Amino acid sequence: MARKTSQRIGNIFRWQMGLRPRWPDALPPQKAYPQVTPAPGECCVTFIGHATVLLQFGRTGRAPLRIITDPVFSERCSPFRSFGPRRARPPGITFDALPRIDIILVSHCHYDHMDLPSLRALAERDDPLCLSLPGNRRHLEKAGLPRIAELDWWESTSDDGARITATPALHGSARTPFDANRALWGGFTIEADGHTVFFAGDTAWGKHFDAIHRRWPHIDLAILPIGAYDPRDLMRRVHMSPEEALMAFDTLRAKQGLPIHFGTFQLTDEAILEPPTRLEFASRGAGRPFRALENGESLTLPPADTKS
Repeated sequence: MARKTSQRIGNIFRWQMGLRPRWPDALPPQKAYPQVTPAPGECCVTFIGHATVLLQFGRTGRAPLRIITDPVFSERCSPFRSFGPRRARPPGITFDALPRIDIILVSHCHYDHMDLPSLRALAERDDPLCLSLPGNRRHLEKAGLPRIAELDWWESTSDDGARITATPALHGSARTPFDANRALWGGFTIEADGHTVFFAGDTAWGKHFDAIHRRWPHIDLAILPIGAYDPRDLMRRVHMSPEEALMAFDTLRAKQGLPIHFGTFQLTDEAILEPPTRLEFASRGAGRPFRALENGESLTLPPADTKS
């Protein structure tokens, strides 16, 4: 098994080093969206870019509870400053404009999800709790995070009024060619102020979505990856296509969906606008509330007592 994993990683590396259609070097300026603040009972969700999402839960008489997923604000998702996938779009919220973060969720240790410079900056500024999965602490400690907790699949913890549970995923992990799958990967379900939000992290399509639905039959928002899927023979075991992400959304029976993991870093062969275009086409006519947001755009979940 270890040999097969090493061979597969080697195949992916050789493919990534080869020629493939490149995303454009220059994109039109993106629209500037106003930052949102939740009213008591609301949950405001802002897509910052790639797998970075800001969740703000409004609380009466207190500052909102703010949770960020897989924060990456660096120019590249790479161990090198001048080599590796470069950001095609800026973050929808700059780091300097980012409000104080209470909890960080890190789904796994790939560079496009665990960015140590961003984590270090958050640690120095906000003193947050960081939640990840077993085996990732040794990486996260390098960022100087003051509080780190590892949750195995289905394990939960409570902090600042939120209950957070680690969930399964079909993916993998590595930060070098020599540490493949030595740290676990997964997603998280957040329950706070009457809202249930599921963040899938990075995953292929699988039966784990049905298991998650059985545990949380009333998910308000499912945050699901839709990009980095071509070529399929290499990617199908670790990443969903847009059509598979739609299958996952339907399996979870979530009230709303938020696509992530597209349009920021070129990790695979598909064109920059292909994932949300394919998702929109697959969803056409079904009325599913599962559409892509622009970087910096937000949606608001209403208070629990007003949900229909």
